[in-house]
Formats: sequence, structure tokens, C-alpha cells
Amino acid sequence: MGRILGIDYGDRRVGISVSDPLGITAQGVCTLENKVFEKMMENLEKIIEEYKPAEIVLGMPKNMDGSIGFRGEITLEFKERLEKISNDAKIVLWDERLTTVSADRIFHVTGTKGKDRKKVVDTVAASIILQSYLDSK
Repeated sequence: MGRILGIDYGDRRVGISVSDPLGITAQGVCTLENKVFEKMMENLEKIIEEYKPAEIVLGMPKNMDGSIGFRGEITLEFKERLEKISNDAKIVLWDERLTTVSADRIFHVTGTKGKDRKKVVDTVAASIILQSYLDSK
């Protein structure tokens, strides 16, 4: 079994996580700045080359009623671009509703605030998305 990459895609930042080699736990990798889309994609491609994931789990933002809104449409467009650099990894869309709430709980428990929180929130969200996927398997 290959590693699985988790991605929390956002307009400003993209959180990245990766599974352990056995696919049991998710660990945060980094947060990529998304100020210049092509630069972010180059950095993401390097991460994909490094970890060689068998699957990529992409957080899919859905409305609370399960419908796909504006953010979901943007994520689907990103998925199309991701497919071009994925090295044939299977891309799985995963419901990311309430991951921000989960991340906020983690920050509350750990006492992480302000700038420190902003630096890692997307990586934590990517880890929550990936761990949720791993737990479902």
C-alpha cells in the first residue's frame, strides 16, 4: 500500500498532509501559500514526487445540506489541474464539512493562538480530512 496525501485547498493557502506508509495515521506536511497559483502547483508537484502517493484525498467543501456551492465548484476546477500532476494517483473527493470546527477544538485544547494558529490551520485541516478518510477504510 502506498502513502495517501491529504489536501485542504484554499484561495490563500493549501494544507498538505500525508499518511504513514501503512495508511493508519495522518501527519501534517506543510502549508503552501497560494498567492501565485502556478508557483503553488510547482511546489505541490514536488511534494507529490517526494511522497509518490497511491491516492490523494482532496477536501470537498459542501454546504450543510450536502449540495455543492461556489467553493465546491472552485475545488472541482482545482481537481482537474491536480489530475495533471498527480502521477496517476487516484484522487478522492472527501467531505470536509466541520473540519474547521475540529481544527478550532484542537487549537483550543492546545492553547494555540494568533499567528501560530494561522500558520498551521490549513495543515491541521488537511490532516483531519485525511485522518477521517483513513478511519473510514
